[in-house]
Amino acid sequence: MTTSCPSSGPPARNGADAVVLGRLIDFSGDPAALGRVAVRDSPGGALALRGGRIAWAGAAADLPADFADTPRRDYGQCLVLPGFVDPHIHFPQYRIAAAGGRGLLDWLDRFAFPEEVRYADGDHAAAAAEMFLDLLLAHGTTAALVFSTVHEEAADRLFAAAERRGMALAAGKTLMDRGAPAALRDDAEGGLRASERLHARWHGRGRLRYAVSPRFAITSGAAQLAAAGEFLESHPDALMQTHLSETPEEIAEVARLFPDAADYTDVYDRFGLLGPTSLFAHGVHLSARERERLGEAGSAVVHCPTSNAFLGSGLFDIGPYSPEAGAATPRLAVATDIGGGTSYSLPATLGAAYRTAQLRGRRLAPERAFYLATLGNAEALGMETEIGRLEPGFHADLVVLDPRATPLLAARDALSETLADTLLALMILGDDRIVRASWVAGRQLHPKPDDSPAG
Repeated sequence: MTTSCPSSGPPARNGADAVVLGRLIDFSGDPAALGRVAVRDSPGGALALRGGRIAWAGAAADLPADFADTPRRDYGQCLVLPGFVDPHIHFPQYRIAAAGGRGLLDWLDRFAFPEEVRYADGDHAAAAAEMFLDLLLAHGTTAALVFSTVHEEAADRLFAAAERRGMALAAGKTLMDRGAPAALRDDAEGGLRASERLHARWHGRGRLRYAVSPRFAITSGAAQLAAAGEFLESHPDALMQTHLSETPEEIAEVARLFPDAADYTDVYDRFGLLGPTSLFAHGVHLSARERERLGEAGSAVVHCPTSNAFLGSGLFDIGPYSPEAGAATPRLAVATDIGGGTSYSLPATLGAAYRTAQLRGRRLAPERAFYLATLGNAEALGMETEIGRLEPGFHADLVVLDPRATPLLAARDALSETLADTLLALMILGDDRIVRASWVAGRQLHPKPDDSPAG
């Protein structure tokens, strides 16, 4: 097999400046709205990295003389993209992917909750955080919005591990005061105090952000949801993450618990949890009214296709999230949702989203799919001026993808005539083997580099 990524030159030292050469791919906006003008496809491109950020981007032939002696990493015909951004993933569930259940609520009781109880042990949480973040990097994910557990120390350990890597990570202690084992319950006041402490310690420290994180309306009563809304009001720079309209069974239980609410979305709306920094995972069964209200609030709906399929939650319809749907359309994001989700790979997740769209009679163009995994997801997190593009001033978070990483991909790539052909093959046939390298803030973190000087 002939790789398109010769990757000449050893990795740059951590913290050193570098020039990265390859086929540059990124997006200035949603190709579904802007067309080809939103897509940069630059074979023979170069990125000059300095101080953890992109200092220059363009054709390698035009590299400024200032970078003539900078160590180089040449990836040949490999694709160099902004690092992937995962806007919904569960840190304590990294071990339970592919644990089958009879639907969401059964799966939580049998697998997710027992696993999360273990995170009361800080040493266990610390070891898990290392494994979890290394798995993200091995799959090209360099930034994420993450659910932790109910335990304050577990969130501390996750933030600390991300800080050591220089990652852009938003996370929060899960809020649950009912509908879960006693060992995983807090209360409205205690959960709020712990969230305040974590926000004070970590929010804005390096590239870290805090996200107030009620799991969902079944596991948080009115007092706790009100406390979460108060937190969001007093910390408008924080994110908010929760689950919404994943399964009919869940929706029916929420209706029973909140009989005065107009619908599931209205439950969160009544407690002040809708807004431009709020992300709602799943949204498989939203009504038109709910989508319109979420769009008016500027919130994002996060599509989790492998989780929806594995747990039998339903087939998400991307149709109402097209640019033609109007200004009130919620922002769309796409996520792995480990561990209900079945792959850490965002390209594989995009492949699942593509298949789901096909089953709904829709089409997800490959260029739009990769926009969503990079700049689109960054926009949903409010980080679009920091990550998601290969532009000067942006953090040098990169993923290098090999379109000939396996014999099958190499054979398929020989038939590719357009960028869309190449991206679709990576979505459908790719796994972690397509990830040649992951860089965070100008440092190659996967594969882990040695200390040899760059050549």
